[in-house]
Amino acid sequence: MIKTTKLTEQQQKRVEQNQRIIQHLNTESHCPCEIRQLLSEITGETIDPSNEIRLPFYSDAGFNIHFGKNVFVNSGVMFTDLGGITLEDGVLIGPGASLITVNHPLNPAERHGLELASVHIKQNAWVGAQAIILPGVTVGENAVVAAGAVVTKNVPANTVVAGTPARVIREIA
Repeated sequence: MIKTTKLTEQQQKRVEQNQRIIQHLNTESHCPCEIRQLLSEITGETIDPSNEIRLPFYSDAGFNIHFGKNVFVNSGVMFTDLGGITLEDGVLIGPGASLITVNHPLNPAERHGLELASVHIKQNAWVGAQAIILPGVTVGENAVVAAGAVVTKNVPANTVVAGTPARVIREIA
């Protein structure tokens, strides 16, 4: 569902606070437990010890990202999460991938507004390096998004998608 909105004053303050934490996260050396602790502050949820998140970590807001267990996020992933991003258990995200939940209206008079639509990555899905997941997309259970793919539509479970725009190229047995 796409929702047109603007940030509330409270959300804007949280974004500013999280940007300071993200800058600290990305400019100093941290052990895995410190990374999880700082991400818990950013998301407002406890990050499970089974998760591994490599730095640098990028987000525009941070408070709408939800991590399952045994999640691996490689370096340089961008979470544009105002619309909400859910990573279920066992998800793998390759380096430099982008998960985007924000768009802008086409009408120039409304263009500074925000259109929000969540991204949901289901259990054991793998998003390859430099892949782009656009607003409103669900990547199905056990699915694989090939490196560099641009995903504009939902990805069925147990499939591999590739290309721009991404399309199913095979099923996983």
